[in-house]
Amino acid sequence: MKKQFLFLTLVALVSLFNSSTLVAKDYRVLAADSSKRRIAIIGADGKTEWEYKIGPIHDLHLLPNGNILFQKNWTHLLEIHPKTGKTVWEYDSATMNGNKGKRVEVHAFQRLENGLTMIAESGVSRIIEVNKKGEIQKEIKLKVKKPHPHKDTRLVRKIANGNYLVSHEGQGIVREYNAKGKVVWEFEVPLFGKKKKGGHGLGAFGNSTFCSLRLKNGNTLISTGNGHSVIEVTPEKKIVWKLDQNDLKGIQLAWVTTLEVHPNGNIILGNCHAGPKNPQIIEITKDKKVVWTFKDFERFGNSLSNSQVLGKNWKKVIR
Repeated sequence: MKKQFLFLTLVALVSLFNSSTLVAKDYRVLAADSSKRRIAIIGADGKTEWEYKIGPIHDLHLLPNGNILFQKNWTHLLEIHPKTGKTVWEYDSATMNGNKGKRVEVHAFQRLENGLTMIAESGVSRIIEVNKKGEIQKEIKLKVKKPHPHKDTRLVRKIANGNYLVSHEGQGIVREYNAKGKVVWEFEVPLFGKKKKGGHGLGAFGNSTFCSLRLKNGNTLISTGNGHSVIEVTPEKKIVWKLDQNDLKGIQLAWVTTLEVHPNGNIILGNCHAGPKNPQIIEITKDKKVVWTFKDFERFGNSLSNSQVLGKNWKKVIR
């Protein structure tokens, strides 16, 4: 009986291990690459399920209603029903709400639970929340020394406490703003003793942070952009975990962009400008083991900056 019990236990453990590691086979990917002018959903079988022609892009979302919220260019946002192709909502920061004639780019946006859409507008250095008619319901100013339409921000997210977590690419700083626009926490991404080096690829270097996520434990997960790394930082600004450029066997990190955290604790990260020898999207465990990778240099190129991992039936895997 003991031998049979041990055998059944071993079988159960093996099955559990396989179910957690092979779940990646069910992944579908929503991704965008401005160099190929394409945003698309790629199925787990490798087939293109949906695609749309785009220009520059730095954010995208599959919404709970199944629609896709993305940008056609640096200012024009679209919500599209993917199966009918119908545009159900749009907003253009180039002309709306006082921006006409100003240099503006959008690098982050988010559909909020109350139905409003948050938009981070670089150049005019503000976060706005607009209703379906495009009317501003809320506005806060960002703390930027030298406003620049391309460098004020990368990804911005409204987090559970109602504050805004902002990756200031040009300054190499992550800031948390409260509802009134006051900075309540900030972290300057370090250079780790290295000198900045221009460019976008494997040999470049800097602290042009792209994404920041507030974790359930209160820490903040930060992608350092051209710093080729991901770091986890405590509220006291201590780095307690770091993934560096050459930590993954057979893979090099270049411009680390989007971050997602799987319910099992795995991290999914975007690896942009790393060249065709490296995957564009990578899932790893916290002990830096590679679970799953995505590489498609036919439909996407070396500028796959944004992605979101999806499950079956047009559902998000990670929330």
